Amino acid sequence: MKAFQFQNLLRVGTVAVALALGGVAAQAQPGHHGGPQGGPPPMGLFGGHIEHVLDLVGATDSQRSQIEAIFKAAHEDLKGQHEAGRKLHEQLGTLYTAANIDAAAIESVRAQISAQQDVASKRLSQATIDAARVLTPEQRAKIADVAQKRQARAAAHRPG
Repeated sequence: MKAFQFQNLLRVGTVAVALALGGVAAQAQPGHHGGPQGGPPPMGLFGGHIEHVLDLVGATDSQRSQIEAIFKAAHEDLKGQHEAGRKLHEQLGTLYTAANIDAAAIESVRAQISAQQDVASKRLSQATIDAARVLTPEQRAKIADVAQKRQARAAAHRPG
């Protein structure tokens, strides 16, 4: 496995963990509602660096290795998805540049891409659940608190 691919997985996983942990902790605390309509905070809160999140909550070496193993397993489970997804997107591009547009074929490929993304999303969701279970409720609450503060700062800087 290429180091770059693993780093990208960790970045995606970090964001997912931050969201899941922040959302779980926010939902568990009275008066905290996470993101819009009470859902999890928005994406990108921790910039994709799991080390930063784990440093933030004072994760132990054991927690760090468990969480790394969780996301490595998720990566292994999904490594075939990337190539399959690339091929589906190429197929979609070919369909859109054909002399005659075949709406049924385009819809079929779109549905395949959507199904593939759903499988990946479910797997990453399971990984974030597993990672959340490694951390203590206090650690998850800390992530939620930082996430809410970052969300508030971002909202204050949006024109509106």
